[in-house]
Amino acid sequence: MNNHQKMKAVGAYRYLAISDPESLVDLFIEKPLPAGRDLLVEVKAISVNPADLGMRQNNNYEDGSPKILGWDVAGIVEQVGPECQLFKPGDEIYYAGSVARPGGNSEFHLVDERIAGNKPKSLDFAQAAALPLTSITAWEGLFDRLGINHSAEENKNKSILIIGAAGGVGSIATQLAKLAGLTVIGTASRPESIQWSKNQGTDFTINHNSHFAAQLKDIGYETVDYIFCLNDTVQHLANMAEVITPQGKICSIVPADKASWTGSLDMDLLFSKSVTFVWELMFTRSMYQTKDMIKQHELLNELAELIDNGKLKTTLTERLDPINAKNLRAVHEKMETGRSIGKIVLENF
Repeated sequence: MNNHQKMKAVGAYRYLAISDPESLVDLFIEKPLPAGRDLLVEVKAISVNPADLGMRQNNNYEDGSPKILGWDVAGIVEQVGPECQLFKPGDEIYYAGSVARPGGNSEFHLVDERIAGNKPKSLDFAQAAALPLTSITAWEGLFDRLGINHSAEENKNKSILIIGAAGGVGSIATQLAKLAGLTVIGTASRPESIQWSKNQGTDFTINHNSHFAAQLKDIGYETVDYIFCLNDTVQHLANMAEVITPQGKICSIVPADKASWTGSLDMDLLFSKSVTFVWELMFTRSMYQTKDMIKQHELLNELAELIDNGKLKTTLTERLDPINAKNLRAVHEKMETGRSIGKIVLENF
């Protein structure tokens, strides 16, 4: 095979502790070709998410081929599939991709154009790569799942509690909720995470390691209209049930993973208040090829406009160069502590 048909990538052949140099390795693999509505993208920057950690740990690795992770990409369209209508070669785009396909930790990457958006013009590739997965999650969670209106007028006296406000999703969810006119109460437990979440726009912060109701009372709130749970759902359920307004709504992005159960997910706690409980997984649309898949293209474009108009800002906190196994292992290790703030991005192969 000719050399030009090969590309650099970073992948895993089996699950190993991240301290093991074999846990993520540099690879040289075949460069893919776009078909259908696929775009072939030259990857300029990538970001790491908890999804990468989960996929590295929970993948079955049975077929012997390497697992390529990475669900946050900013890059340039190199080639388009025969059925593409939204983009052309040379376009700068950003997207989160699909867990049903290889991830973006490779020099070139295929993505369905319906889940990619035009990169914000005011951001460089690294700043843009910090955004897609967390922004789609926050946007879908707030507006599709919780059904929050975009109009600030509608939300004038409404409040939302964001559990895990300093993380990737929390940082952008705070900004979007403020834009929609909500009073935002974020949870954070360390001085630096409290400061970061205030910089994103939280009106108040409380500590997720202590009783919610008492802390909310201290800032003048008996209950909150909405809760967006970005952290251990089981652990926080009793607290959430206590402080949600009757007929309020809760959205969580964290499955009640049996391995980490400190109890069970007792949904009866929400019964007397007729609470709506919804899940959000931003991969649902791409995984099931839903009829409204293109909504992710639309929301990424809308997000880019808000950023270019100065209404939202990137949540990038750290950059590493280049994209290789050594740097990716370092980022995974940092994220496994659960204490990272905002988003870490790697750029350039």
